[in-house]
Amino acid sequence: MKKTTFSTLALFLGPGLAVLLIFFFLPVMAAFILSFTDFNIYSLGNPDYLRFVGFDNYMKLFSDDMFWTALKNTFYFVIAGGPLSIAASLGAAILLNSKLIRFKGIFRLTYFLPVVTTLVAVAIVWRYIYHPRYGLLNYFLGFCGIDPLDWLGDPHLAMPAIIIMAVWKNFGYNMIIFIAGLQNIPEELYEAASLEGASAWQKFRNITLPMLAPTTIFITIITMIGYFQLFAEPYVMTQGGPLNSTLSIVLYMYQEGFRWWNIGYSTAIAFSLFIIILIGTVIQFRVQKALEK
Repeated sequence: MKKTTFSTLALFLGPGLAVLLIFFFLPVMAAFILSFTDFNIYSLGNPDYLRFVGFDNYMKLFSDDMFWTALKNTFYFVIAGGPLSIAASLGAAILLNSKLIRFKGIFRLTYFLPVVTTLVAVAIVWRYIYHPRYGLLNYFLGFCGIDPLDWLGDPHLAMPAIIIMAVWKNFGYNMIIFIAGLQNIPEELYEAASLEGASAWQKFRNITLPMLAPTTIFITIITMIGYFQLFAEPYVMTQGGPLNSTLSIVLYMYQEGFRWWNIGYSTAIAFSLFIIILIGTVIQFRVQKALEK
């Protein structure tokens, strides 16, 4: 019986595990090994040029000003954009979960459409929205008496502009998860709070937020992981400029690997980002366990 069960599991899980091994684990292990070498464009033509350099690539990160600039920009994007995206998602979810809104399905579809739209297409459209002369945003600002702003050409405005676009693009996904969490909160809790004379803010603070804590932690983790992988937005809209103000870790990794062909150094950057994301995830899991206690 046990042999039959094992054979059945192997039959069903084997193909999937084989695909994961070939197309995920083996490439990751190969990239990890490459991070300890000086693999570059010359090594592609002649493997004899490949040298093992140990931790030199990782040590180089500490003295690389561009890496620290990219890291600072990425943290700026995560710290500013992450909470803003979560707040927008929660606000939209509460609004669409209320009894005051009609045609909720249409609104949910409308808010979710940006999530399933190709990111490159969205970035191109928003690049025209931010155009300093013909952009739609500056057109509306003109009605308020505000002079046109060079959203993507000003080092102080470029990253906030990308954050606004990213929040608009991504909040619909988190909104759906928040709606599911809100629908799992017993209605009796709100009815009892109303009988006690609780205000809307008191209900939100003492019922909604505590009951949504597990959902919020989950959304925070997936949002942080996604935002740390910022790439397409600056690649399409600013190419990391102006003055490297929108250069992200993943964009810098791409430039080192596919523009300058420093594959070994590029993979070291990739695994450094993995360690940062792992540390952030562990911290948030510990926060979740502390809240559950």
